[in-house]
Amino acid sequence: MSFVVGIDVGGTFTDLVCASDQAELRFAKTLTVPGQQATGVLNGLRKLAAQEELPLRTFLERCRLIVHGTTITTNAFLEQKGARTALLTTGGFRDELEFRRGYKESVFDIRLEPPFQIVPRKRRIGIVERIAATGEVLTPLDESSVTDALAQLAKADIDAVAICLLFSFTNPAHELRIKEMVQQALPGVFVTTSYDVLPQIREYERVSTTAINAYVSPPLASYLDALAREITAEGFTGNLLIMQSNGGVLPPEPSAALGVQGLLSGPAGGIIGALRVAESAGLPHVITADMGGTSYDVGIVRDLRPRITTESWINRHRVAIPMLDIHTIGAGGGSIAWVDDGGALRVGPASAGALPGPACYGRGGERPTVTDADLLLGYLNPEYFLGGELQLDRDAAVRAIETHVARPLNISLTEAAEAIFTVANNAMSNAIRFVLSRSGELPQDFALLAMGGGGGIHAGMQAEDLGIHTIVVPAAAPYLCALGDLGADLKISQVRTFLAAVGAIDLDELNRLLQEMDTQARDRLGLALAGVEVRSEIYLDMRYAGEVHEVTVPLLTRTRRVTALNVQAAVSRFHELHQQRFAHHNTSQPVEVLAVRLDVIGETVKPRLARHPLGPEEPDAALIGTRSVYFRRLGGFVETPVYRGSLLAPGFLIVGPAIVEYIGTTVVVNPGHEALIDQYENCVIEVQREA
Repeated sequence: MSFVVGIDVGGTFTDLVCASDQAELRFAKTLTVPGQQATGVLNGLRKLAAQEELPLRTFLERCRLIVHGTTITTNAFLEQKGARTALLTTGGFRDELEFRRGYKESVFDIRLEPPFQIVPRKRRIGIVERIAATGEVLTPLDESSVTDALAQLAKADIDAVAICLLFSFTNPAHELRIKEMVQQALPGVFVTTSYDVLPQIREYERVSTTAINAYVSPPLASYLDALAREITAEGFTGNLLIMQSNGGVLPPEPSAALGVQGLLSGPAGGIIGALRVAESAGLPHVITADMGGTSYDVGIVRDLRPRITTESWINRHRVAIPMLDIHTIGAGGGSIAWVDDGGALRVGPASAGALPGPACYGRGGERPTVTDADLLLGYLNPEYFLGGELQLDRDAAVRAIETHVARPLNISLTEAAEAIFTVANNAMSNAIRFVLSRSGELPQDFALLAMGGGGGIHAGMQAEDLGIHTIVVPAAAPYLCALGDLGADLKISQVRTFLAAVGAIDLDELNRLLQEMDTQARDRLGLALAGVEVRSEIYLDMRYAGEVHEVTVPLLTRTRRVTALNVQAAVSRFHELHQQRFAHHNTSQPVEVLAVRLDVIGETVKPRLARHPLGPEEPDAALIGTRSVYFRRLGGFVETPVYRGSLLAPGFLIVGPAIVEYIGTTVVVNPGHEALIDQYENCVIEVQREA
């Protein structure tokens, strides 16, 4: 028997899913080890091996594939612990990172601190050279200026060099030569060029994304090397793939070279997992809400396609590569509740993380968290957290909330816990509103797919708040990111500037460019594509002439050659998408193309989701007792039936109020709601319309 394993490393827990060649799924969850993610991964692999009744070495010898979603790049960037980076750029333009296109998050806050410097000014050096927008060399590369710059950097103890020259996307010759010189003069230093990362018009976006790539790639490369050594030493000889922010996977080498593509590696797996669940449940439009221990991640799937963006801001810096459109806030189970100087209750963004964790974990935490509030309100069973693996300390949660919330606000313990619960829910609902507002969509048009360890506890209140009628809590909700990793295809995204009015597109030039991009993408994927079905998807960034923002439009063709009819169909689709996003369109307005995008996708073999026949509606077979649970609508604590999730068969119908306990998550069925276990063992909740 052989195995494939999906791994998702979160801020608090590391989740693993194992699929055998007999299509059986097994799950494991272990605490993430801060600063030593590989240790948490190996701990989880040991758990999976024990479930298969195998030694770790035998289990890993039988693993033909491991797909890994990691937070290494995310943590390095958010915690400002990336590589010591230098930037080489066109002389006179070294402050482009500071100008930020004049963008300021709060235009009325004169005291707003600037974002942290990825590259301090003393390590940003101008090079004598100049290329025109047409690609013509105006000033030849002065290699002596490069030599002088490298002499400075040799004394600066740097780990990485980013190279971004003006208009290099039209002619990369100078960037490529400087890269050669850096590699010769500074062996062992990571080098990246904007032509490798984002060969596209718009200077700030390009230099920011390139600098970030240099900043986060060395920590990722170091981690992947260490992980590969450790699992290889334990017997693994299969393939290792790394989850990317665009929803695809890549081998370690191209992943380490483009670390910026891993900034959303973890939550991207959740979107792909949600896509498979939504398809099985017959729900083409879903909002994905992943509540883990540290964060709350929101994404959109429409027509069973996840939304992609090139307009991300992460930790106040611009990331312009194609990424799944995921909005993250600090509202996880470990998010800390605190009272600010004005006497207002706040929740997050600081988190108790895996260590010490929420106060109720009994690992030394003294600050109150969302999990502590959930425990005091009766939503969590202190004896069955993680299936009983971790016993929760209710007294510690009481002390934390009493000390830091109830007394400062002069309210009761229950009022304090309920206030934490409500503030966290409001933050989550607002995150969903924010994501929907960016494309002019209404929450009522979507189902809410709640995942992560805490998603099922809070989803009911959010659905009522937003007017959403259907909630889906997947059977694998606590492990959906890891399951999504196993369901991801090989994927590499390419982009090139192609500025032209729609009526003046040179189709021969467009097709030549697409062929060049396709070849480069396949070369990057290399042997990973062996024996894999491969397809290419083409997109155009289009806008009305004179506009600043573009809309990315699919360019559909039945052959590998783009025709005039294909372009005209894309223009029609552009008008539709422009109407949807901006609430207006004008078919008489000239349309222009700014860039062309190409995704090369290698379709992987995915584990099947088991489908079961619907049985009789006998939920009492899974009833394990009652406990006192708080529901504001019912006026406080009420005795509430509690069901064991593993005993619920497809077809069981549960009428709220009720609690459903799974090993890695809990589902709260609010008063007036109805929960059905569907044929894939997902918990589908219909929300009372009046709520």
